[in-house]
Amino acid sequence: MHNKQDIRNLSDVEIQSFFVQNNEKPYRIKQLKEWLWKKGAGSFIEMSSLPLNIRELLDKHFNIHGLCLEDTAISGDGSIKFLFRLFDGKYIESVLIPTERRVTACISTQVGCKLGCKFCGSGKIKFQKDLSIGEIFAQIIFLQKESNARYNSNLTNIVIMGMGEPLLNYFNLLLAIEKITSVEGLNISPQRVTVSTAGIPEIIRKFADLQIKFNLAVSLHAANNHKRSFIMPVNKLHNLDALLESLLYFYKKTYNKITFEYILLDKFNDTLQDAKELALLCNKVPCKINIVEYNSIELCEFQQASQETLNTFVEFLRKKNFTVNIRKSRGNDIFAACGQLANKKI
Repeated sequence: MHNKQDIRNLSDVEIQSFFVQNNEKPYRIKQLKEWLWKKGAGSFIEMSSLPLNIRELLDKHFNIHGLCLEDTAISGDGSIKFLFRLFDGKYIESVLIPTERRVTACISTQVGCKLGCKFCGSGKIKFQKDLSIGEIFAQIIFLQKESNARYNSNLTNIVIMGMGEPLLNYFNLLLAIEKITSVEGLNISPQRVTVSTAGIPEIIRKFADLQIKFNLAVSLHAANNHKRSFIMPVNKLHNLDALLESLLYFYKKTYNKITFEYILLDKFNDTLQDAKELALLCNKVPCKINIVEYNSIELCEFQQASQETLNTFVEFLRKKNFTVNIRKSRGNDIFAACGQLANKKI
């Protein structure tokens, strides 16, 4: 069962080749793709517009690996975290975040993470694998159905900032986003999709050359190399100069402003000096700033900065004419920060 390939991971050419080898008519491919990417079918048997013999043929050779829901946690603020078991027994998480005006899906791209950021729950889970195109896409299908059932609304926004570093799985990520945004797929506007990265300059440049249409958010969290390297080991490999260079290149190619994510950590990166350093850095590339309230995790030395400190920090940046949004911490009561539920399960 497990050794059959997930058909969603095949290219169009491979699917076409399979249909030709089995003497099936080309228009059947279009029907199949519609079931896979528009309707998000979880099995071949439900593809009712395909003749039974074709469904049986597909079922004999391929699989559609589903997500098995292991746990659900609902926060007092309305956020819902889902823990899924994959077909190979590994665990990932996705979160549904409703507000008055939008329903946002936060999805994962890897099982665990290689980067080991000190403030992040995913970093405490050993990296196990990149998610396939099908496994990334399946999270969106699941959350879309949940959003419709719970809020009578389609997803309005997708943020790819769950477990893992998306840019280290960029090939599968790009193909999955293509299926999410294309008219042949879910037809969600790429401007409503945000990919969040700790900053891999080489891949940011590749995104720039592809002139991607989705949004890019960079997890900054410190505006000097010493502090950033302490909490984000990736900065030792790709320092702030290299990162900024790639972001400038990205902006010049796409004209898309960068979003800098900055988690305020109590007595670490929340002083006026930190705010000044952040302002200096943000002057170098067209951007907006999200100041994020920290979602404290177990076995971690950091705590959320006080409301007074946050207000002072934000006020300083706004006086410098930066666009600053405050991202409230969501789901504290349900371990909604990345990796927390999976950590508990493992």
